[in-house]
Amino acid sequence: MGSIAEPIAIASHVPYPTNPLFSLAGRTIAITGAGRGLGITLAAAVLEAGGHVACIDILSAPSELEWASLQAIAKSSNLTVTYHRCDIILEDEVAATLDLIADTGSKIGAPLMGTIACAGIQQKIPAVEYPVDGFRRMMDVNVTGTFLTIKHSAKVFMKEGTKGSVVMIASMSGQVANRGLTCTAYNTSKAAVQQMCRSVAQEWGAHGIRVNTLSPGYIRTAMTDALLLAEPEVEKTWMAGALLGRLGVPEDFKAPAVFLLADGSSWMTGADLRVDGGHCASA
Repeated sequence: MGSIAEPIAIASHVPYPTNPLFSLAGRTIAITGAGRGLGITLAAAVLEAGGHVACIDILSAPSELEWASLQAIAKSSNLTVTYHRCDIILEDEVAATLDLIADTGSKIGAPLMGTIACAGIQQKIPAVEYPVDGFRRMMDVNVTGTFLTIKHSAKVFMKEGTKGSVVMIASMSGQVANRGLTCTAYNTSKAAVQQMCRSVAQEWGAHGIRVNTLSPGYIRTAMTDALLLAEPEVEKTWMAGALLGRLGVPEDFKAPAVFLLADGSSWMTGADLRVDGGHCASA
């Protein structure tokens, strides 16, 4: 486990302050799976909403181009962005990383007040051919890793007396079976995340901690682009349910994630916010 810190100390004039309902000013937000892809895009959203952000990933270093962009946003807004290497299925690493992030946030007057559990893996294998080790690995990362992330975030919130917000990245695949895809293990893991959300929301509400899931539909990422290149017929199937005429992109989830973290959603917990371009609205 290690960390790369990039403290930023250059002031910048912000002509249009964020509405308090959607502001993350004075807060640190931790995001797992933030070395690339959706996670690092959500890190940019936190900075754009005025929050400090701590990126967590198993990668030894974040995506170079996207990390440079994060640093530029942080620098222009007098915010901080840090990167922490951590394997989310190892509880000692998760606990130590979140404690470090919380301690750093307290020192700069921006306590840890939110976590996005975004780390996850995907595999497309027919169920009758799925190796048991692969199935267990999917559960380990997508379910156990998510649980450890939110468990230790909640422990920090309770210790500090913080009314934190937890956002767990689930999927519309936790509610439906995807046509054209053989992803039983992945779909099962995301359904588990949605149920985990409801269960811990019930436990932690008394502490003022909110827990919600954000469930994306089909997103154009490097991973899905590779799938569509190998199996172009899948895109035709996906587009048949795209009521807005396109697939999603990571930027489509910036505003929903900020909403779930910010005070504008202060009476929302144990809920799922599905952002799927209408896929689940049509058979």
